[in-house]
Amino acid sequence: MKQKDEQWEKEIRKGPFALSPFTEDHKQNVLQQLELMKKSEEGSLGDGLEQSYGSSRPVRPQVGNTSHKRRLRRRSLVAGTGALVIAAGLFLWIWEDGQLVKPVIEQVYPTAALQLPEGLNTNLLTDKMKRNVATTMRDDLGKQLKITKVEDLTVSGRIYVEAGNESEKEYAQIWLDATTGNLREVGMRREMQPSELEHRYLRQVPSLLQSIGSTPTLKPASVQRFVSMKQGELEPISHTTLALENETGDGYGEIVWQQDQAVSISGDLSLDQVSNSVLADAKDAVKVVFGETSPKLKGVSRTKDDEIGRDVINLSFNDHYLVQMIVGEETKVYSVIGENLYRSDFTNWDEVEAYHQEIYDVKESILREQVGAMIKEVFNVNLQGYTLHREVDNPGIAIFELESPKDVIWVRYNEDVKITMITRGEL
Repeated sequence: MKQKDEQWEKEIRKGPFALSPFTEDHKQNVLQQLELMKKSEEGSLGDGLEQSYGSSRPVRPQVGNTSHKRRLRRRSLVAGTGALVIAAGLFLWIWEDGQLVKPVIEQVYPTAALQLPEGLNTNLLTDKMKRNVATTMRDDLGKQLKITKVEDLTVSGRIYVEAGNESEKEYAQIWLDATTGNLREVGMRREMQPSELEHRYLRQVPSLLQSIGSTPTLKPASVQRFVSMKQGELEPISHTTLALENETGDGYGEIVWQQDQAVSISGDLSLDQVSNSVLADAKDAVKVVFGETSPKLKGVSRTKDDEIGRDVINLSFNDHYLVQMIVGEETKVYSVIGENLYRSDFTNWDEVEAYHQEIYDVKESILREQVGAMIKEVFNVNLQGYTLHREVDNPGIAIFELESPKDVIWVRYNEDVKITMITRGEL
């Protein structure tokens, strides 16, 4: 048996299988599937091979018949080669646009790839449950994780399956209906190398970056995937986040897919893509709020998020200041943001609470006097008609609100009433 194992292992590594991963776990899966095939189709392999060569009758050796011996040797060779093809076939891969993506055996027999170690309560899992677990990890997570727990949750009428370890990057929790075997809830995550990301995502990257005006040559740097399904939902939903960077590491981009649809695209833009009028307004805002007389534009980025329906442009100045413009379907938000000078030298919680109270107790008249001129110059708005609100749980934030038309201005300040952010949202 050892010799045969070595022979078919070598066969797998030839030709189209040369670049396919082949580990000890893969080998054991192959052997297990061959054993299952032997048990479920007793004698059918030999009959099938015989029938495929034009004969259904048993072969009876004839002494001295040289041609017949030659046919027997040929049949033995065909049978041996057939076994190799079956073993190797378990590792045939489906090609998608020139990329190896999925092994055939996992497509036609998903539970073959399910990793169920001995010692677990696997008898709790019906064939339908096993298939649901295997196909969910295959189709949504993109990887079969090793099952680490199977538990009967009698009170809720569920079977709980856990894969991987909670403390690690790859982890899955799946709840199944104990009666029907259907999925009830799912929570899965994994991190992968960019080379592991399915080609259907990778091929979209250049055109998606171009669609927001970013550099299409940014390269994949890291990938995270989260899959969730809550009680009452019909199927798991996956979110795949791809971080991108350039060769020097100072360019950045990010794409988020829900299922196979890109829902958020972020990327750096070249500085000359900012219009002169927008740049002038942003510089003026930084000067008015922070007193920076000659702010230098250091970077521009854009995020187009279809999930929340917003298009965001960020202009950073001097590595300290940010002007952000958000355009939504029904909203426009303009922010001028500086360094948050929140104190961090507290020694106990009493000091923190005392500091928060000090910020909260800043008089309204002082706040209005401090920010009124800034808001007038940046937004051409007079605060006189705006009502001030402050939240106890959010010290350092003052909210000036105009009821009609709906207009809100947020101001962030410290105990010295130094302004570190002004944001206006037209809702």
